[in-house]
Amino acid sequence: MISSPSAALPLSATSSTSGLLDQSALSTLAQRLVEAARRAGADAADAVAVRGVSQGVEVRDGRVEESERSEGDDVGLRVLVGRRQAVVSTNDTGGDAVTKLAERAVAMARVAPDDPYAGLADPHLLARRFPDLDMLDPVTPDVTELERRAREAEAAGLAVKGVTKSGGASASAGIAGMVLVTSTGFHGAYLRSSHGISMTAIAGDGTAMERDYDYSSAQHAADLEQPESVGRKAGERAVARFGPRKVATCKVPVVYDPRVSNSLVGHLVAAANGASIARKTSFLKDRLGQQLFGDSIRIIDDPLRIRGLRSQPFDAEGVAVNKRAIIDRGVLTSWLLDCATARELGLTTTGHAHRGVSSAPSPGSYNLHLEAGEMTPAELISDIKQGFYVTDLIGSGVNGVTGDYSRGASGFWIENGEITYAVSEVTIAGHLLEMFKSLVPANDLEFRYGVNAPTLRIEGLTVGGR
Repeated sequence: MISSPSAALPLSATSSTSGLLDQSALSTLAQRLVEAARRAGADAADAVAVRGVSQGVEVRDGRVEESERSEGDDVGLRVLVGRRQAVVSTNDTGGDAVTKLAERAVAMARVAPDDPYAGLADPHLLARRFPDLDMLDPVTPDVTELERRAREAEAAGLAVKGVTKSGGASASAGIAGMVLVTSTGFHGAYLRSSHGISMTAIAGDGTAMERDYDYSSAQHAADLEQPESVGRKAGERAVARFGPRKVATCKVPVVYDPRVSNSLVGHLVAAANGASIARKTSFLKDRLGQQLFGDSIRIIDDPLRIRGLRSQPFDAEGVAVNKRAIIDRGVLTSWLLDCATARELGLTTTGHAHRGVSSAPSPGSYNLHLEAGEMTPAELISDIKQGFYVTDLIGSGVNGVTGDYSRGASGFWIENGEITYAVSEVTIAGHLLEMFKSLVPANDLEFRYGVNAPTLRIEGLTVGGR
């Protein structure tokens, strides 16, 4: 039996949250589900139990507009009868519910179509060590503390000269975790905490209003930006956007602010998802091992980053996870695979399985980042005579099958190497493969999100204006 890491959870939680950190009942429940499935005739089974606790406060003009708390445990059972698979879920586990759930799942599997790729992870791939990733802040803030954070963020935003009103501020905190038990002997669990602060500021009045925002999120409250900083940045961004101009359609260098540059990493990884590759619905389907970027570019997926927003010690099939370069020296080195997509492609899982209680595993990423370059952002734009600095993207006009790229955008115009006036209501268009080839990163990488990238410059995009 592979041991669970849950015994290593911190013991310094406040009395109000200590019960939430005890996953022993969920572990027992998941084990009972797997055993019940085997008794009902399943050849193999796994069970996940998911815990979610969250609390949030929203304020506007110094008054609490909304205060919410949610708390719940859900379980899911996947059973296999031969190569036939079924998944069921519930949050009702009283009485004989476990036995009935297992029997229903097995009955469903027996009439399901054969899936030649379905199955649990091979035992030799399962995680056997669970590193301490410091994912759990043992103290959860109460409502009073959340209200303080939200009010301070809003006050700081309203204090910025030119801000006319608040679009609201919020603060939140929560705990989420998962227990996984398989009939092959895996038993693992983890918990992670979360904290967040956000503020939206509005500049101007009537039809001449501009809004912008800022937010901070972290697993530990100590890693959050101060509420005053979040509010001030939101206010400054809103004021900077005031009085935007239109620009004529042209082809120019486009520079992505770090707030939006991570979207380009997201487009790459979505196209490198094993499910898309297996369905042949990705523009990268024939590009494994090919040079997509300049030879200095590396894009890393790291599930083991200490206090990473998406860190976890094993994947949703119990497979060991590892830091991996998806792009190394510009070359696409790997798909993101779970066990089923790996079998379909004749490969081995990369430990990227994710799963909810009501679905089978599917591939997904963890903590992604594009490594920083050498130039400062100012140096990156210094030779641009005419260009566009993007701070906000709108819509989802990216075709993952063809790689065609078109997004609504706003930001600032670049003239003679300087950021000048605000620009809105434009589109930027190109093709992702060509964009990747010309991509140049600045040196300002920060780890603020689940996907992170520095300021990025891309040549020759079409900016569609008036």
